[in-house]
Amino acid sequence: MLLRRLQNLLGGIYDVRTGHDIYDFLVTDRSCLPREVRSHGADEQLLVAQDANECAVSLYIDPDVLTRLQVADPLRALHSGNVADFWTVLEGVSHFQYLAWNARHDRQVSLHELELQAEIDKYVSSFWMLRRQQPGRFPAELARILFGHTRIDPALAGDRAPLYRAATRQAERFCRDLEHNLRRGPDGRGGRAILASLRRFYRLSDARKLAHIERL
Repeated sequence: MLLRRLQNLLGGIYDVRTGHDIYDFLVTDRSCLPREVRSHGADEQLLVAQDANECAVSLYIDPDVLTRLQVADPLRALHSGNVADFWTVLEGVSHFQYLAWNARHDRQVSLHELELQAEIDKYVSSFWMLRRQQPGRFPAELARILFGHTRIDPALAGDRAPLYRAATRQAERFCRDLEHNLRRGPDGRGGRAILASLRRFYRLSDARKLAHIERL
């Protein structure tokens, strides 16, 4: 199943395991969502409820998005016709994976961290998939499409729009630097060094991630 394969993809890239199957937390019926978020028009939402002892999580993904990706599987061929749906789903998987991994290690997570890591995950996973699907070709258009053509919907973002814009700008800066390094050596020893760097970054706190990006 697609979400599990994407969960395993991110888990392999970053060498993280959550111990949870994402399908155990998936909701595709909007009427099952809490009333206060039911009217929200987003195709993907991570819902978190927390008290002193427990953290309850659900991931909503619009069923039409999942149906379209069953027909046009991005892991077989990622292209202009399915990339928007792929990034929608990947964002949800990224949010779930990052939250679950940090919870497993008793670490707090900010909304900014979730958004920053999700944007980076879109680039990294798309790059990995395109290189696998088209060996020998460098996807030079990827960063431009991801960061130049996507827009934040102010109606959906509400008062969080500045946070989303900041996370996107920071992710672009990180990924542009990553692209430069990937051009020099995406395979072999260079690729292993890049992978190790991605794994270190994944484990940094929000403040240390921002400091790292500022130094780029």
